[in-house]
Amino acid sequence: MSDLTKFDAWIQDGGPAALLIREHLVPVEGEDGVFFPATYAAQQGADRDKDKFQGGYNIDVFPDGSNVCLIDSVGSQANRIEPLFAFPAYSNLVPQIEVTFPEKGLKISLLNANHRAADAIIRCSPFEQPLKHAFQEILRGNSEPLAKIAPTSLVFGVWDSRDTSAKLPRLLSSTIRAFNIKEHRRSANFLIQMTIDLAKLDILPGADSKDGFANALASRAPGGVQLMPNGSIRRDATLGLAALRRLAVIEADGTLSIDRTMALRRYILGLSLIALTAPQETYLRQGCNLVPDIEKPRQFNVVNTDGSRPEASVSHEEAKNFASITAKAFGVGNNRAERFDPSLAEKAAEGKPEKLKGEVTSFDVAANGFKLKLAKGGESEIVTNSTTQFKKGKDDSNFETVVTVGAKVDVSVLGGVAISVVVKK
Repeated sequence: MSDLTKFDAWIQDGGPAALLIREHLVPVEGEDGVFFPATYAAQQGADRDKDKFQGGYNIDVFPDGSNVCLIDSVGSQANRIEPLFAFPAYSNLVPQIEVTFPEKGLKISLLNANHRAADAIIRCSPFEQPLKHAFQEILRGNSEPLAKIAPTSLVFGVWDSRDTSAKLPRLLSSTIRAFNIKEHRRSANFLIQMTIDLAKLDILPGADSKDGFANALASRAPGGVQLMPNGSIRRDATLGLAALRRLAVIEADGTLSIDRTMALRRYILGLSLIALTAPQETYLRQGCNLVPDIEKPRQFNVVNTDGSRPEASVSHEEAKNFASITAKAFGVGNNRAERFDPSLAEKAAEGKPEKLKGEVTSFDVAANGFKLKLAKGGESEIVTNSTTQFKKGKDDSNFETVVTVGAKVDVSVLGGVAISVVVKK
């Protein structure tokens, strides 16, 4: 067995359901230390309904008196791990895609974009069209184009909600929770340490506390949590192999490319194993510095479809070596930097449909899309959905009747999806 094919049993049909790492953590202060979970905004309408979440820590309390507190969410964990691929030791494994703002002396990496390949900053640039094409290919089951531009969007998940509606689940999911905790409160006072009234002496104005000139009081605010004697903190990280096996390379004629599909899956598995096994940040936020509990060794298991859980053994160094081999075999996309395009941002903000005229050159009924040779020059890929109106002249029609090769059509597009497609009678 070669290094390239060593994990093929995981990504072939009939393979395991997932890989799972379970890691027990403790505060740096010790098991009885107070630590601070993430805080969340109040649920909409909470000011009118006290049964709704009022904001603060996310703690679920159960009838038996036990509770679970969310320390770091799946989204937060993903945002901590993904930028790893911009570091020199890993940067050759993925294309380094950047949007630049030369006049501001600023550049933003796709690896730091909030919505990954679907982020507005990335889409308001010359990356718009290749990403749109990549998402359109996702809709017909072909993941290769997106893997050439934004492979970590396949690993950590992406939803092109404002354009094609293409959606990919997270392959890697990591969450930190605390089980059986007690909640603390804290109060703080800022008191002016002077007996002289500076405002009366006209030295300082009679400013509010927000200006730092007066006392400020904060009482009974969230003050962290502490483990009860039966409590624990746990990080669960799952790599969904069943979901990874859905990634495929589909040829233009709709057939599956077996060799390229395996190359794609190996490549994405390599990136996923790096993310799964990477050393974790201990410092999550002020007052929350968590380290591994050496009294409870980390568990690493393969979870089979029959429920059995044999031990797995993949070191981070081994994952890096595998990822390097698979990246070379797949062919990493090119590094690329493009300027932010304000006109695209303005168009998106306006929310006005784009009017296109042209001739249909090809279509794909299964993907609900077609290619349009534009009258003004160039070509555009059009995506339709269940809300698209098809008309033949003024009469209502359907995709099959309107979209035929050679048909001259008028198309209104908003958010990357056709609102209407009209062909003259």
